[in-house]
Amino acid sequence: MKPRTEISMQLYQMMVERGYPENLCELVTRNLNTDYTATRMIGYLSHYSFLPEREVVDEMLAILSERDAIMRKKEAEHAQQKINELYRFGLDIE
Repeated sequence: MKPRTEISMQLYQMMVERGYPENLCELVTRNLNTDYTATRMIGYLSHYSFLPEREVVDEMLAILSERDAIMRKKEAEHAQQKINELYRFGLDIE
């Protein structure tokens, strides 16, 4: 896993201050280790004073699932772009 970002560390601190166990805070921030995913979780937690641990984990999994779907979409778009170029310009075989 890649190192946590500054925003991910802010999420860690926010969760500790709200009374979540450190091992849960560690698990969440190790998985939500990008600015995008950490910001999503901070936004979610900001709407509540305290959530059960199960709901925090469910939201973490939902954020990761959404991130994976976005990544798959971007990969498919890139592949489609290459196919379109192939159709438009053909194979460059000489």
